[in-house]
Amino acid sequence: MTEKPQGEQPGDDSAAEEAVLKAAEEAVAGAAGDEVAAAKREASERTADLQRLQAEYQNYRKRVERDRLTVREIAISNILESLIPVLDDIGRARDHGEVTGGFKSVAESLETVVAKLGLQQFGKEGEPFDPTLHEALMHSYSSEVTEDTCVQILQPGYRIGERIIRPAMVAVAEPQPGTQTTAEPDADKADGTDS
Repeated sequence: MTEKPQGEQPGDDSAAEEAVLKAAEEAVAGAAGDEVAAAKREASERTADLQRLQAEYQNYRKRVERDRLTVREIAISNILESLIPVLDDIGRARDHGEVTGGFKSVAESLETVVAKLGLQQFGKEGEPFDPTLHEALMHSYSSEVTEDTCVQILQPGYRIGERIIRPAMVAVAEPQPGTQTTAEPDADKADGTDS
């Protein structure tokens, strides 16, 4: 019989060694693949967390900016609202011809500044009466109007943008009762639709 070299045992061959090495490599590769998949999963979770935080931060910045603008508008509105009596006094003084000299330039400067801040005066004689803009303090009938009309402005109204700070105090005239009802039948007779 042939003798085996020293150190080798019966049944050992290189194919078995290769199978063991291959199984070991697959086990290492499988473990590495699991680690890579876990790392990818963790990276995607961290990316999603980062995106959520970034979106929250953007929303926070927008909310802070919106709140800052709202606070500014409220502060300006409060200041302008407290200046309305001063503007009323200037208007009354102007009506009496007392706005002259240095006081005239101060009055014009004040009116310019409040206009730049957004305060608008409204209410003119002859405009239609609107209960959302006007407060009627006096009422009368007139044959010269065809709808409820502001015939006298007792105190102007003020608004900032669309927000009414104070409605205009007005005297209102409405059409004379019976003037519209008599005009309509005459129109019907002229058309030839009299029944």
